[in-house]
Amino acid sequence: MIRDYLKAGYPSLCILTQEPDRAESILSTTDGWTFQSWDCIRGIRLAARPQVLDEIRDPVAAIESLKDQQDTVLIAHNLHLFLDIPEVIQAIQNGVTKWKASGCCLVMVSPQISIKPELDKIFTVIDLPLPDEETLLGLQSELSNSMNVPVNPASVRAAKGLTEFEAETAFALSLIKEGRFSTKVISQAKAQMIRKSQLMEFWEPADLSDVGGLDSLKRYIQNRAKAFDSANFHLPRPKGILLVGIPGTGKSLSCKATASILGWPLIRLDIGALKNSLVGESERRMRQATQVIDAFGEAVIWCDELEKVFAGSRSSGETDAGTTASMFAHFLTWLAETKSPVLVMATANDISKLPPEFIRAGRFDGIFFVDLPTTTERKEILDIMNRKYKTEIPPGFSEKLVGFTGAEIEQLVKDSLFDGLGEALNAIVPLSRVMREEINSLRDWAKTRARLANSAEETVSDQRKIRKLNQSR
Repeated sequence: MIRDYLKAGYPSLCILTQEPDRAESILSTTDGWTFQSWDCIRGIRLAARPQVLDEIRDPVAAIESLKDQQDTVLIAHNLHLFLDIPEVIQAIQNGVTKWKASGCCLVMVSPQISIKPELDKIFTVIDLPLPDEETLLGLQSELSNSMNVPVNPASVRAAKGLTEFEAETAFALSLIKEGRFSTKVISQAKAQMIRKSQLMEFWEPADLSDVGGLDSLKRYIQNRAKAFDSANFHLPRPKGILLVGIPGTGKSLSCKATASILGWPLIRLDIGALKNSLVGESERRMRQATQVIDAFGEAVIWCDELEKVFAGSRSSGETDAGTTASMFAHFLTWLAETKSPVLVMATANDISKLPPEFIRAGRFDGIFFVDLPTTTERKEILDIMNRKYKTEIPPGFSEKLVGFTGAEIEQLVKDSLFDGLGEALNAIVPLSRVMREEINSLRDWAKTRARLANSAEETVSDQRKIRKLNQSR
């Protein structure tokens, strides 16, 4: 991976990775150069080998050891931790010209870019990719041969985004727990990526049977789920679905249920929580969050109430030095460009507060309007609540709940356990009355700009009964 750089005479490189041993093994296979490795405990040794050549623990002495070498690459582990020392910086600056002339190179292995301004123009940064599917399959095959357990390609795909060490330990844990390569166990181990990032959180997916109505949305998601099957690689994969509608109509619950339909983990990305008071920190956290998502792979990313996060992106330069606008721009770019098999499920209550570029055609694969539940949907929701709270409210009671949201119906059922059904009904003033103008405005917007998530309202046509005339008279 660095052959071309070495042949071109690059004297210093920075390999970005959290797998120093793997980086050392890969780099040392390059023919034509002698590869040595240094760390502050063992000193200098031959790369990918245990034998120590020189017990030099001082970073300055290790760097200066290259001046007497020819066609030698020194892989320096954790050297970035010593870049606050002036002597280390000076040793690198002094050695660059000599290394270039002698075919030598200093390779700094680091998990992050932490190069000082004095060395910024000297080092070239190269990313070490995470193990691909073929490499992970090789790891699992080694374990399967030793344990006489069949390989599971699905669990190999589930392990994408893990380092070699993480994947190997996840495979081993799966064998210990279940005696096979379990996708579920590997996904649980993979969840550590999200927990350790402290930028997002896992949520339990909701069962599809807990979502009343919204048949059009359910059909759309179940239909698009085919694109994530490896057998249908020719189908374009959807990247995002935006749910717009009245609060309490099941938008968030639908996002949770989507994870159940796809059989994927549900990750909640709270973009507002990524904001930080330090200059540049919010943008960095946003980039880091999307990088973790890309590395994680198959997942439903739930972004709730986006209008509260991005509403001020236009005036961001005057209110927060452009932080919101910068985060918004990165989110849109990532959503359009990411190649990871993820599905972003976003919700919004007030579409008028979102920037136009966010909802333009093609930004999301589908924009759905979630309206108040229809008569049939209210019966479904009432049935779900009866099952959930062990109540026996008759289906016909749904006729009295015209204009109620799903959340209001649930609250009614809970209150009825304490106050009785009649009193509970009188105590709730539905949003359809309080926000009549806003709801009508949202419906007008959705007529030409969004799909309807709800089932069509059944209409009962009144037919006049005409008595036949008695022709015998």
